[in-house]
Amino acid sequence: MTVLQVAQLGNEVLRYKAQPINNISDKNLQQIIDNLITTVIETNGVGIAAPQVSISDRLFIVASRPNLRYPNAPQMEPTAMINPKLVSHSEDRVKGWEGCLSVPGIRGLVPRYRVINVEYTNREGKLERQELTDFVARIFQHEYDHLEGLVFLDRVESTTDLMTEDEYQKQIIQSRN
Repeated sequence: MTVLQVAQLGNEVLRYKAQPINNISDKNLQQIIDNLITTVIETNGVGIAAPQVSISDRLFIVASRPNLRYPNAPQMEPTAMINPKLVSHSEDRVKGWEGCLSVPGIRGLVPRYRVINVEYTNREGKLERQELTDFVARIFQHEYDHLEGLVFLDRVESTTDLMTEDEYQKQIIQSRN
């Protein structure tokens, strides 16, 4: 598997609306999924969208697991979500700190729905429906935004809700002691 180059903020591909995928059995698509999974693991991410690697397709990986960037993340198998849809959501939104492989060095406090109902096609071509909550719901919404040409900075309510990755890590370590 290959670690793909991640597009950085300012690259126009991050601002395009991604296109639907029509042929799920395409070998190229299956290779892209494998490479996205490798990339998200090797970069200590918990999710990655195809536009982040300059592929403007409606595909992302949700791969929550504890790591250096997200030490309290729940463990799950990396899941490819093709042509995902946010079907419904709770009224309550919760602010949480987010980072992004395409926006290195910055964290933002982003409001997201706490509970969402989603559907997507898995890599075998089967339609899946799930209720996602808390951190995994946050990942889905963050990655879904990439398919719509948005980054988490577009959702931050105030510049006072931003901090550097280094300061975030310091504060996380202090809060554990």
